[in-house]
Amino acid sequence: MAHTPYGYRIENGIAVIDEEKAEKVRNLYKGYLSGLSLSVAAKTAGIDAYHGTAGRMLRNERYLGDDYYPAIIDKETYEKAEAERVKRAKKLGRIFEPKKEDKPTISKNFTIGQVIQKYANPFTQAEYVYSEVQQDGS
Repeated sequence: MAHTPYGYRIENGIAVIDEEKAEKVRNLYKGYLSGLSLSVAAKTAGIDAYHGTAGRMLRNERYLGDDYYPAIIDKETYEKAEAERVKRAKKLGRIFEPKKEDKPTISKNFTIGQVIQKYANPFTQAEYVYSEVQQDGS
């Protein structure tokens, strides 16, 4: 069974809002939007979480509500928190744009010198034909 997000509980197979915890989630968003760090906003809201856990909570779209979970926060608050998170990450240099990698050039023009020696074993023949050192002594 999947993990139930903080702020909800399951009753008779239906997700319902746990108002006490949901208020803490709302306070987490408010604290973060007021300028607090993730861990301080969580602590102020009464949630015992490190900054990584608090950050994942802020990015959890289930708090907006869906077919199974009722909404705890509104879309505007969620979008403001996400914009603030991206702004802070850019300011701290934590957004890394992937560099465009040059595609390697693969040569398809191969030439094989004149085959002088013939071997019965196909592996030995291939080794001879594709070797860098000419077998004719040159």
